[in-house]
Amino acid sequence: MLRKTFVPALLTALALAGCHRGAPDVVAPPLTSSKLAASSVQATAIAPASASSAPANPTTITAPILPCDFRATPVAPPARPVAPPPNGAAPTDPDVVNAVMKTSEGDIPLTLTPGKTPCAVLNFLSLAQQHFYDNTSCHRLTAGGIYVLQCGDPTGSGSGGPGYSFADEYPIGSRVIPAPKQNETLYTRGTLAMANSGPDTNGSQFFLVYKDSPLPPHYTIFGSTDETGLSVLDKIAAGGVIPSPTSESDGQPTTPVRIFSVQGP
Repeated sequence: MLRKTFVPALLTALALAGCHRGAPDVVAPPLTSSKLAASSVQATAIAPASASSAPANPTTITAPILPCDFRATPVAPPARPVAPPPNGAAPTDPDVVNAVMKTSEGDIPLTLTPGKTPCAVLNFLSLAQQHFYDNTSCHRLTAGGIYVLQCGDPTGSGSGGPGYSFADEYPIGSRVIPAPKQNETLYTRGTLAMANSGPDTNGSQFFLVYKDSPLPPHYTIFGSTDETGLSVLDKIAAGGVIPSPTSESDGQPTTPVRIFSVQGP
């Protein structure tokens, strides 16, 4: 059970379908911070967004749903040996699937949304099945402006990824969605989203939101956690942040957080 990541049947179906759209990996909510600098293909960062970054009035964004396209990033080789999922259409049924991220601070249940973000979910499950996330640390905690725990880089530096990238999905462009009103956010407490270093640069890094964070809709939301997971995140956040050279509230978590594995039902 420890090594059985995700439902084999579902993951097999996901792998057979594939998903491709292209770019490096990083978690950088409006934040192209020095940690998630756009210059770092695999970097991840999430920075606070100003109120003016959100549209004043609701709008509708429409974009076609495209096949998944996992493209190699030669300038950013994989942090660990791993194969990308096959390119093509990824399954959207079932609409949601469950997984658990087992960490040194407790289990974090995850509800993933292939119905909205098939490529991101396919990628996450593929990496989990290949043990890419096993025995890795969550390298970033933010406690000012935005409130997230960022993980998914085996190097622990914030610049590592799987050696390939794929395109953005919800709320960036795979569905018809309402844009947030001013002072509202899509990245509410419990949200699970991909980190990136710019458009279509998703890879392996992701972040979990433990308090509503006013980020622009630039980060693919592919799931959420529940109150059990939030209690773990709250405990980690309560431990505080080790200040970085550029920020007192953005750095490594004071409480080391290690991911033992990501498992499915």
